[in-house]
Amino acid sequence: MLFLQPLILNMTHFIIFFIFSYAAGSINFSILLFKLLRKEDPREKFSGNAGATNVYRQAGIYWAIVVLICDMSRAVGVSLLSMYFLPKDQVSLIGFGLIFGNRFPCFHGFKGGKGVANYLGFTAALTPMTAILSGCAWLSVYAVVRIPFISSFFMIFILAVGTLIAYNSSLLSGTGVCITSVFIFFNHRQNIMDMWNVKKST
Repeated sequence: MLFLQPLILNMTHFIIFFIFSYAAGSINFSILLFKLLRKEDPREKFSGNAGATNVYRQAGIYWAIVVLICDMSRAVGVSLLSMYFLPKDQVSLIGFGLIFGNRFPCFHGFKGGKGVANYLGFTAALTPMTAILSGCAWLSVYAVVRIPFISSFFMIFILAVGTLIAYNSSLLSGTGVCITSVFIFFNHRQNIMDMWNVKKST
């Protein structure tokens, strides 16, 4: 049984970090900010999303940047800790825990954001150049289409590919990257449906 101890210890560390990342992601800074400013819950207007874009629509660019910085900083911290304490190929799965918590936050009625800023911050610690390239892609696409979620799709795609390259496409790491990116795309399904309905009506 002694040969199983390293495996059990490794799995225990992973489970602890996954729960930690979920809990960290469940702290939604836009909701907390609006409570501090005594504003209505950001989920009650526009897209109903508790993220930086919806904060921009309701409170302006300054507070949107504050939320974006908080989301990314938290994600960078989780990423750095997971890289330090866990095997390399488990790190991307911790990223999924963070994004899952951001989308279904246990502290805010399981209704949160869509995870884009958190995934950007998480990946920035893993492969900074990929994060920079994805940010440039977001700005370039947005300059053309003026639709944030479409720009985010290009960003997520670049982040996913960059992470796979940086982590040598190991099976476990690749699984975490694919699950996370597909989950974020799925979180935007209402945006896609709304745009499709607008096009059908015109």
